[in-house]
Amino acid sequence: MVKHIIIWDFKDELTAEQKKSAAQRMKTELEALVGVIEGLKSLHVATDLLGSSNGDITLDSEFEDEKALAYYADHPEHVKIKEFVRTVVKARKCADYKI
Repeated sequence: MVKHIIIWDFKDELTAEQKKSAAQRMKTELEALVGVIEGLKSLHVATDLLGSSNGDITLDSEFEDEKALAYYADHPEHVKIKEFVRTVVKARKCADYKI
């Protein structure tokens, strides 16, 4: 199994309402990929982070293996969501590891 964790920061110019809307869209669309993309075992997007956090929104997901993670990265349904994410996010950090 492989764990894939992302932390995003929204663009500074977005209003609080735009950030909230973008976060909800990201959560809905990304979580809908479970059962659609082979090898993706689970995926959760957290949109209401505590003030002690170093980001605005996170993704926590698990894959069968590294091959499944690579398949997810290029899957057309995921690519569609990534295109939107790039319009609202200024920074992204990623951690991938075997579990």
